[in-house]
Amino acid sequence: MLMTSRSFPSTAAASMPAARRVLRIGLLWHSLSSDNLGVGALTESQLALCREAAELAGVDLEFVLFGTSGGQSYGPQGVKLAQGSAVSVRQMPGGRSAYEREVAACDAVLDIGEGDSFTDIYGLRRFAFMLASKQMVLRQGVPLVLSPQTIGPFESRPVRWLARRAMRRCARVFARDELSMSYLESQGLGAAATEVVDVAFRLPFVRPVRDSEDAMIDIGINVSGLLHSGGYAGANQFGLRVDYPQLVRRLIAHFTAVDRHRVWLISHVVPDHLPRDDDRVAVRELLQAFPRARAAPQFGSPSEAKSFISGMDFMTGARMHACIAAISSGVAVVPLAYSRKFNGLFATLGYPWLADGKAQDTDQALQTILDGFERREQLAADARRSNALAQARLDVYRDYLADLFRQCQRA
Repeated sequence: MLMTSRSFPSTAAASMPAARRVLRIGLLWHSLSSDNLGVGALTESQLALCREAAELAGVDLEFVLFGTSGGQSYGPQGVKLAQGSAVSVRQMPGGRSAYEREVAACDAVLDIGEGDSFTDIYGLRRFAFMLASKQMVLRQGVPLVLSPQTIGPFESRPVRWLARRAMRRCARVFARDELSMSYLESQGLGAAATEVVDVAFRLPFVRPVRDSEDAMIDIGINVSGLLHSGGYAGANQFGLRVDYPQLVRRLIAHFTAVDRHRVWLISHVVPDHLPRDDDRVAVRELLQAFPRARAAPQFGSPSEAKSFISGMDFMTGARMHACIAAISSGVAVVPLAYSRKFNGLFATLGYPWLADGKAQDTDQALQTILDGFERREQLAADARRSNALAQARLDVYRDYLADLFRQCQRA
């Protein structure tokens, strides 16, 4: 149930003069309970950037979250948060949608599209749902910002037209990679768009303290349950050339054959109700075959996951936000791409160390990852350089938010 404005504690006593205005910001397609820690990482990072922007603008913020929920519970302390109603397309006719009424009470809405969901590659039904959630904001006259995300691809001509029409009405569109920005420019939307980077580069973390006498090499393998099971529908849904289960097994066998290696299998998506997407299911199966490998702990939040990953000497993975956690904490990593969101993002940052599951076969991808391991000092240096570029790009997004909040304050 959405909290009303009276439900939030006052920021100042009534007798105090010049209290800062409190703006209500809707966060669409965000979640602080998602079993996909990537979605959680986007949300935690968005909150951090909004708070930075609010300080620059001299305002206070309260947030309403609209998006999917899961079995987790995490989020920063000291933030005024309310859970909004579910997006209901069925309730749209006749103004019966509680979501639409709650959106109308917001000063602005930031829509992050769960990072990569504004597309039709996941099916027309999901695209229609994403589009409707935006249209309901726009028809209330509330400023809608598409926060940094992958835009497209849109395979169908009618879908491209609908997406372009919606984006033209947004206050601003932020692409998180150069491929998305190129697409926006091709659709005549370049003037209303800005290329930045994934907000998860701003996710807070605490690096673990390493025992100075520990000579082991910590290797993280982020196992994707989704790729291990062939996709949501099975049968190699993403059209990979790589045999993903075989690749992971060969990697584990190679690394665990060396006594000095400590090999961690890392889960980053953990939905109890979707076993095909659950990284833990694949990890349990692999541990039976490779008892020398270790399961990373189940994390209580995206920040906990990033903190653990920051202690690795090398990592490879097929969950993009697990790889972002590595790069943004200076860890050598070779991501395994299964969609263009990987290629676009890491190319944007000039980070060339990428195995491509759609372009490479299993032997080629394996060799790319093993070469990265041998050159991990160079990869770590490149990760630090790419992270510095990412932080500068996110400052551009933060400064836009500060300007937006100033405009909302004057409205």
